[in-house]
Amino acid sequence: MFLTIGKNAEYEQVIKKSRFICNVARISNEEEARAFIEQVKANHRKATHHCFAYLVGDNAEVQRESDNGEPSGTAGVPILEALQLKHLHNVVAVVTRYFGGIKLGAGGLIRAYSNTTTGGIEVAGIVSRIEQLTMIIDCPYPLHDQVTYYCQQNQLVIDHEDFAATVAMTVFVDQTNADQQIESLTNRFNNQLKIKKGTSRFREVPYEG
Repeated sequence: MFLTIGKNAEYEQVIKKSRFICNVARISNEEEARAFIEQVKANHRKATHHCFAYLVGDNAEVQRESDNGEPSGTAGVPILEALQLKHLHNVVAVVTRYFGGIKLGAGGLIRAYSNTTTGGIEVAGIVSRIEQLTMIIDCPYPLHDQVTYYCQQNQLVIDHEDFAATVAMTVFVDQTNADQQIESLTNRFNNQLKIKKGTSRFREVPYEG
């Protein structure tokens, strides 16, 4: 399953007078991650720290983190682990800290950076990327209403229709369910439909996990 954030977001909390601000963003490569980090730094030039982590790739092949001046292991790793805990891909998180004068200790820092990152993720929301296949259904006019109803009942999204001698219905179906749906349609309508597979695409749906 491929999970990522639904949108770029910002979350802030104050812990013992220090401001912790998490900015999270979707990325597709390291260059975009670094550019986002630099943009956050530019937006908060007077901040004490800009700690970050990011994951890039379908299998998180690239993983980077930085404590940016905080004690080793108290910022970058907790941010990275917060992303990993949600099984996210292609996401960068930058947690900016404005020091408030009270030291938090190693445990306090770890909790602060982890919880602030989790807060940013919650604001952004998580979506699941599902691979879908285009299915073209050549449908005789007398069956059109029935096929439309079938699609509605089985959560098949009708993208568009072309009306000619028959109705060419372009439908999206989850890749893992495509063969089963073709068989079901064929049987349900007694081989009166001509169905062929087309191109694939990705669709994102809210994920609650």
